Amino acid sequence: MSLLHLSFYSSFILSCLGLAFHRTHLISALLCLESMMLSIFIALTILPIEAQTPSTTLTPVFILAFSACEAGTGLAILVASTRTHGSDHLHNLNLLQC
Repeated sequence: MSLLHLSFYSSFILSCLGLAFHRTHLISALLCLESMMLSIFIALTILPIEAQTPSTTLTPVFILAFSACEAGTGLAILVASTRTHGSDHLHNLNLLQC
């Protein structure tokens, strides 16, 4: 396993662990999701260059577009929950209380 693969795998795994264990604030969950998407985007962009294959696919562009949409939606949810609940703590957001 090369150092490049190890860095992509470790960044993705650390982002998953951060999402799993640090669930106190909504903004920290959003940052973990963004770092996951960033590691996937960089992996899909760099790995075809490393393998010396011509990559004309639009997969990294689609991943980047979905990541931007996810970030916008997450920030809209963050603003709406902060306005209604007064904070961005995840324990305040309970779907059974709606």
